Amino acid sequence: MRDLSAGPRVLLRRLRELMAEPLDPQERLDRIVRQIASNMVAEVCSVYVLRSDGVLELYATEGLNPEAVHLSQLKMGQGLVGTIAASAQPLNLSDAQAHPAFRYLPETGEEIYHSFLGVPILRAGRTLGVLVVQNKASRTYREDEVEALETTAMVIAEMIATGELKKITKPGLELDLTRAVTIEGDGYNEGIGLGHVILHEPRVVVTNLLNEDAESEVRRLAEALGSLRISIDDMLSRRDVATEGEHREVLETYRMFAYDQGWVRRMEEAIHNGLTAEAAVEKVQSDTKARMMRLTDPYLRERMHDFDDLANRLLRQLTGFSGRSIGEGMPVDAIIFARAMGAAELLDYPRERLRGLVLEDGAVTSHVVIVARAMGIPVVGQAVGAVALAENGDAAIIDGDDGQLHLRPVSDVLKAYEEKVRLRARRQEQFRALRDVDPVTKDGKRISLMMNAGLIVDLPHLPESGADGIGLFRTELQFMIASTMPKLEEQEAFYRNVIRQADGLPITFRALDIGGDKVVSYFRAHEEENPALGWRAIRLSLDRPGLLRTQLRALLRASADAELRMMLPMVTEVAEIHAVRDLLQKEVQHLSKFGHSLPRKLQFGAMLEVPALMWQLDELMAEVDFVSVGSNDLFQFSMAADRGNARVSDRFDMLGRPFLRILRDIVRAAERNKTPLTLCGEMAGKPLSAMALIGLGFRSVSMAPTSIGPVKAMLLSLDADRLTETLNAALDDRQPREPVRELLTRFAAENGIPV
Repeated sequence: MRDLSAGPRVLLRRLRELMAEPLDPQERLDRIVRQIASNMVAEVCSVYVLRSDGVLELYATEGLNPEAVHLSQLKMGQGLVGTIAASAQPLNLSDAQAHPAFRYLPETGEEIYHSFLGVPILRAGRTLGVLVVQNKASRTYREDEVEALETTAMVIAEMIATGELKKITKPGLELDLTRAVTIEGDGYNEGIGLGHVILHEPRVVVTNLLNEDAESEVRRLAEALGSLRISIDDMLSRRDVATEGEHREVLETYRMFAYDQGWVRRMEEAIHNGLTAEAAVEKVQSDTKARMMRLTDPYLRERMHDFDDLANRLLRQLTGFSGRSIGEGMPVDAIIFARAMGAAELLDYPRERLRGLVLEDGAVTSHVVIVARAMGIPVVGQAVGAVALAENGDAAIIDGDDGQLHLRPVSDVLKAYEEKVRLRARRQEQFRALRDVDPVTKDGKRISLMMNAGLIVDLPHLPESGADGIGLFRTELQFMIASTMPKLEEQEAFYRNVIRQADGLPITFRALDIGGDKVVSYFRAHEEENPALGWRAIRLSLDRPGLLRTQLRALLRASADAELRMMLPMVTEVAEIHAVRDLLQKEVQHLSKFGHSLPRKLQFGAMLEVPALMWQLDELMAEVDFVSVGSNDLFQFSMAADRGNARVSDRFDMLGRPFLRILRDIVRAAERNKTPLTLCGEMAGKPLSAMALIGLGFRSVSMAPTSIGPVKAMLLSLDADRLTETLNAALDDRQPREPVRELLTRFAAENGIPV
């Protein structure tokens, strides 16, 4: 038996000492690579760290050109380093430059080095970077050297995960992968799941490699195998797994593998060669996986997943991890993320806490999907890169209907899916019955109830809610969930799909409104002290006319032979409307010149969100076809109260006299200019405040789809003229006796209006 040296243990101890010293992050990393190179007698040691944009950047090196640090970069899957990161597997080469994946980086000076050993830097199943050693002489690194490098990579993983390297990361870049990500996969089982990420971590790290007594290790293996087989038998007898069906056959096949004598014999041989029981399991597991990974047959690849699962179960038995402990500490809304899973692994998780399953590998017919389908769990497969981008506890949305995964979703995306889940879950009979009822008040005032949207997932709400159309379509959400700037063709296809699904109902598209709290990962904006008051919305678009013109062209083309209604966000001066209208006219002329069909009708509007427009109301109304009040921003700007600041967001009341008087002035300006007026925002979706809007004279409001039923129930019981009289008296009263909110609540109670 070969005696492995104490080198790895000495190296690990020295690295832990370095981690405890009060060093600058770059100095600590530089000293770590020097220590690794010295201990492993390597001429080069380098650390590449994975950025949130999928690029591996050289963060430290001993032996390569130091000028290449923070300059050399490789994409995931590119070169030897990128290959290791993408596969999460070590690469051990005697002649690196002969490998087909080798990519020469001239700034590093690595052309003189031949032997190459690289291992992934992993934490909780996620690739954080790659650790590499190199030598000039051609050689294959020994097994104990591979193990040493994998062990030391764990120390660097902790350094990255704690955020220490943020201090030496270039401005505007991230390592912690906190940006919102949407991954397009395949819907393997329908349903929507909202919850938090649980990274599936089946691999147990084995630190105890060498045995002192082979026979006792064989006995340990036999005992662990016995427990494993009993646990699988128990799983098959569980009541929540149907006794018949394809998934049952899967589990029976799985049990057969657990009793496979060839597998047991190979592990016993490894023990007799000097390894502990757990090291023997890991060795056989690695050998089997390496062979089967090269196969393309999906059936054989499925066998690899089953063997992987069995090996990991056995490792947990040997190292003291109980299968039942996997559910401890789980959130009540867990979404499992895995590169691949064996069928039985899913059953380890408490069913009542599962909200979804995300797989990077597998197929709709894979065993784990069959079992998930039997359990009624939504599944998205082929979600490439999901595990590397996720961290335990991250918010996530899984859409098994459309095959989409939203990781760390922005608030608007989360809200859209929350609405979808609510509509599915509730669908109360009283609002269902009102869906086809015309929204007319008791005294005959017809109120147009529109819904807000921004994603394809919103569109089924249109017929379900009974909305008259979409009063606000937030086009920026398409940009916010995309990993790159949507091209003209992508935007056009998206808008065309929206128009098709609206099935003739009107849609008001809001031009791109990014900036402020609406961050687009691929668009680098300048840091601002007050972003809500800064370079955003129409201000940004006018400074980047190419961005706006592309969107205008996409909307015009998508609306060919239909009506196009579009409006501009955050208009401050009427001159901004003139500037956009000029750009719009240029796009119309361009499309006409090249024979493109145009919208049969074009309605051009503006949002009233900035108080400065209150002193330009008549000029504004004369320049546009319609006006939409953005009540959320208009209120926060009018009251100088940041709606994102909990200390002041509730200090002032939207139903207070100052703001209601502002809204009444807008209604009166629209009436005298005969300009159609609507309001979208939080006010419109609450029955009491919607009642106030009707009393002020609004006849069109836009809200979340789930709000339409309650608002319609309110207005059907409302005498609008009587409320207008009461409300005007309260707003004109210079010595008010009660807050307007109390007055409205009393009015509703006295007149039997549900609010």
